[in-house]
Amino acid sequence: MAPKMVGGTSEVKQATEEVQKICDEVKPQVEVKAGKKFDVYQAKSFTTQLVAGTNYFVKVHVGGDEYIHLRVHKSLPHSGEKLQLHSVQTSKAHQDPLEYF
Repeated sequence: MAPKMVGGTSEVKQATEEVQKICDEVKPQVEVKAGKKFDVYQAKSFTTQLVAGTNYFVKVHVGGDEYIHLRVHKSLPHSGEKLQLHSVQTSKAHQDPLEYF
């Protein structure tokens, strides 16, 4: 596996339990930004970017053929590893690439 470069994003990987927990923690904020509630909310894949902590870009299945993309920042351990929802992209499909936004 290639080393992670600061500023670059990693390869897209299958979502892990840790990534699902991150998504669950920011779900109330995601629903506010998206303007609706999600009955289905399952992380499918993700990529990361190291920048004074870690940016997570996560593809989340929200029911039917609908997906959303989340950008969540996790601060460094000395900062308490706080999570901050940066942005949400709605109306995504399964085949839409997970890219920096």
